[in-house]
Amino acid sequence: MGETTETERESAEQRFQDPSVSVSEVSTWFMHEVLPLEAILMHYLQHNWQNASDIIDLRQEVYVRLLEAAQKEIPEHTKRFVLITARNLLIDRVRREHVVPIDAVADVDALGVAIDSPGPDREMIARDELRQLRIALDRLPPRCREAIVLGHIEGRSGQEIAARMGVSEAAVSKHLRNGIRALTNMLYGELADRTKTS
Repeated sequence: MGETTETERESAEQRFQDPSVSVSEVSTWFMHEVLPLEAILMHYLQHNWQNASDIIDLRQEVYVRLLEAAQKEIPEHTKRFVLITARNLLIDRVRREHVVPIDAVADVDALGVAIDSPGPDREMIARDELRQLRIALDRLPPRCREAIVLGHIEGRSGQEIAARMGVSEAAVSKHLRNGIRALTNMLYGELADRTKTS
């Protein structure tokens, strides 16, 4: 192994001499805030990565990433930062390996590998379901529709709905019950009938 040149030594020293956060601050943060979270981190890694022989190495890689990041700025929410760092590491591992055996990752969805936005097919299905719901809502009797919109879409309490509609809370309950029953029949009645006959 060759000797380190003067330039390499100066470069390495410079990296550690002008961090934004002092080494002692990073060390204190790591000891008091990160290490107590080790059980949570290990549970997360074990739950989301099925190959148990990788877990210790993954934990160490998370620690390295945490220390590198903390040299620039100590995070405000350590627990969240630790888990996000672990998730990102697992995502990087999956991407690096390109082809992942089906048993290598226990819960790919938990890793956040899937794209956050729904695909075109899901968007189309969601739009169709929303359109069907809008049609069904429009077919409800006006008082039932008003109660459903106020209660289930706007999230108002029974008392607020009663005050807004100028009726008793018992009447609101009746409108909600009838409205939900009618919506269920309109949206799922045909499916329920087919299920009964098959």
